[in-house]
Amino acid sequence: MAWIYFNNNPTGRTVGDCVVRAISVALDVSWDDAHYMLSELSRAMGDMPSSDSVWGALLRKYGFERSAIPNICPNCYTAGDFASDHPHGIYVLGFGGHCTSIIDGCIFDAWDSRSEVPQFFWYRED
Repeated sequence: MAWIYFNNNPTGRTVGDCVVRAISVALDVSWDDAHYMLSELSRAMGDMPSSDSVWGALLRKYGFERSAIPNICPNCYTAGDFASDHPHGIYVLGFGGHCTSIIDGCIFDAWDSRSEVPQFFWYRED
């Protein structure tokens, strides 16, 4: 499992836009396009773009399905463990305050989130 530094925010910010970055990786679109898609959907739903319900609805629209993290060790099963266990496919992990994307076992994030404990995930196996 690997972590790859990824920050496509045009201003270089690394705080507050994890949903936009994760969506841009998962859908293979620019940061601006991901931001626009989330903003449009959030306006229609009357919620914030970073709300789980908004970014989840966007992922569902693009063929992703939501699933729970296995209850193997609820406080110790990390994003790094998840990446190792999922070497193929596209995943977006939700941590409750953060999210990140994994493609074919590689975590794409602006900081090393391998030790974080995810709560749920969205997946699409291409």
